[in-house]
Amino acid sequence: MPTVLADRLTRIGAALLKAAGASDEEADAVAVGCVNANLTGHDSHGVIAIPTYIDRIKAGHIVPGAKWTIVQETLTTTVIDGHWGFGFHVNAKAMALTIEKAKTANVAACTVFRQSHVGRLAAYPMMAMREGMIGLATADSGRSPKHVAPFGGREARLGTNPISIAVPSDLDAPFYLDMATSAVAAGKIQLAVARGEEIPRGWIIDAEGRHTTDPREYRKGGALLPLGGSEGYKGSGLAAMVEVLCGLLTGLGFGVEPSGRHNDGCFMAVFNVAAFRPLNDFKREVAEFARYLKSTPPSEGSNGVFYPGEVEYLREQKRRKEGIEVEDATWERLRALAGGYKLAAELGLS
Repeated sequence: MPTVLADRLTRIGAALLKAAGASDEEADAVAVGCVNANLTGHDSHGVIAIPTYIDRIKAGHIVPGAKWTIVQETLTTTVIDGHWGFGFHVNAKAMALTIEKAKTANVAACTVFRQSHVGRLAAYPMMAMREGMIGLATADSGRSPKHVAPFGGREARLGTNPISIAVPSDLDAPFYLDMATSAVAAGKIQLAVARGEEIPRGWIIDAEGRHTTDPREYRKGGALLPLGGSEGYKGSGLAAMVEVLCGLLTGLGFGVEPSGRHNDGCFMAVFNVAAFRPLNDFKREVAEFARYLKSTPPSEGSNGVFYPGEVEYLREQKRRKEGIEVEDATWERLRALAGGYKLAAELGLS
């Protein structure tokens, strides 16, 4: 399993996406987004996804160069049609617009539909966080194939439906939440297959509704389980609410359409902290709160308390220095794509 520095991995990803038809801006947005996911340890949303994105370009499911449009808007809201463009690119533009509205209106929100996979969801609330605002984002895959069985069921009817919230603070490591409402992200099952690893019990069920540790059973008609284990009704309920915000409020609907086209619907909101209290006081108190959490005596077998976002930050510092491990199956797919595009020598993948 090769270990690759982040800058090199970004160059490889961007070059392959450009060769597949993406513009420089689109390719850079996707490659940076994927590698940033790898850096924080979310390998399921990292460069492992780039070959899939290229497959979707070839199938016409992603349209490079698509011009996103505003369908309707007010001073505080925007509805955006991505016209099947790269989710990394379209969603970032949507969040930037929402941040600008919140600078004057203090609270703003948007919905985005007809765009491809948006990658690691935290990237968008963190844009607001860096502007001294609280950012919130939820995402759903529209009417593309589903991955998660509702609590008590054995057939996938829900998406992994992640939720992310980022908060400004005086901390070195950002304070943010980024979680799927399923027990695990679907990409982690793909990652386990690529690495030839078993998965923990409680992640998936097989086609007959039985618990299994074999990740290959997922592609044979199995389903992810909702977050919560024996209390999975909590994750299932959260996923249903995300579906309403990102599937129904956007007009994408629910269920599965025959095309199988991945269609990320997103709901995002931004809250200007200064409209509620002085920003500097808030940032200081969030840092104090994080330190208060961390001062909790550890439980048996624990390494102590980490506040939301801290583990990802520590992992990023380590991987920036030491490089990112890329599983052999993913590395071989990247090499094969580079060979097909006559880029192997240029990218050092021959």
